[in-house]
Amino acid sequence: MKPVIKKIAVAFGTLIFVLVFNFFLFRIAGNPKNDLIRGNPRLSEAGRERLIHQRGLDQGYLTQFRIYIDDTIHGDFGTSFQTNQPVSTMMWAALPNTLILVGISTLLATFIGSWLGIYAAANRGSPGDTGVVQSSLFFYAMPDFWAGMVLIWFFAVEVGLFPTGQKSEPGASFSTLGYAWNVAQHATLPIITLTIGIIGQYVVIMRSSLADVMGEDFVTTARAIGLPRHRVLRRATRNAILPVVALSAITLGFVVSGATVVETLFSWPGMGLLSYNAILNKDYPVMQGVFLVASAGVIVANLIADLAYTYLDPRVRTS
Repeated sequence: MKPVIKKIAVAFGTLIFVLVFNFFLFRIAGNPKNDLIRGNPRLSEAGRERLIHQRGLDQGYLTQFRIYIDDTIHGDFGTSFQTNQPVSTMMWAALPNTLILVGISTLLATFIGSWLGIYAAANRGSPGDTGVVQSSLFFYAMPDFWAGMVLIWFFAVEVGLFPTGQKSEPGASFSTLGYAWNVAQHATLPIITLTIGIIGQYVVIMRSSLADVMGEDFVTTARAIGLPRHRVLRRATRNAILPVVALSAITLGFVVSGATVVETLFSWPGMGLLSYNAILNKDYPVMQGVFLVASAGVIVANLIADLAYTYLDPRVRTS
């Protein structure tokens, strides 16, 4: 029980640090007051001063920090400089779109990558093993934006099989089923791009973990008593899958925060595109909110991975 409490305490402490760091980061990196005025050029001097006062930017840092903590605890991330919409509203509208890409791509990468890793480990030294490992490393090293552009060029421009971007056809009227199908068509290329970017690590980790397990005593014993090869491999895989479970949770958190390139390339209205537009427009409240939510996602994903590993592996519980 103590290791679990310790992990939760560490995650909570990290979240507190990120909360504090998030406040000062965007005030040290720029001047929110000037960027707020720049985003409202038609206001009079009195109107600008009133707007600055409404946003609390004329207060001292200590007062601003107190307001920031209180608002964040109540789920208020401020108001966008550019759209004057609540940042929380903008993020909650964008987050499901990101989860569509991230969730599906993580599931695909986990399943396909694990299967390829098992194949490679079961056929170590063969041309198939070499081909799988080298291909996975090639795709892992491939930049997301380059992979996305190649997919757009071939499947959208040359073949015309998928749309080039957006979440759905703008201005079109669909039934519920038709809309779902249209979204699926638009999401295919971004999902493939994200899957290509992360599948390599699943292949390598699954192959390495299974190769280690295949050398353990219980596998040698199973072979000695004449168990069929597929049954030996199935038993070994159950023990080797633990690192993949942990990796899936960690990858999910990092992909949520790192999908900016893919979403921007495909104009997919998720957290990544929201963050990119906020950076271009120096929309500090949006940047601050996205950074905090993305960081919290990574922290929670790491905590889930730690707890899952602790639960699944008795050696971790007793250490």
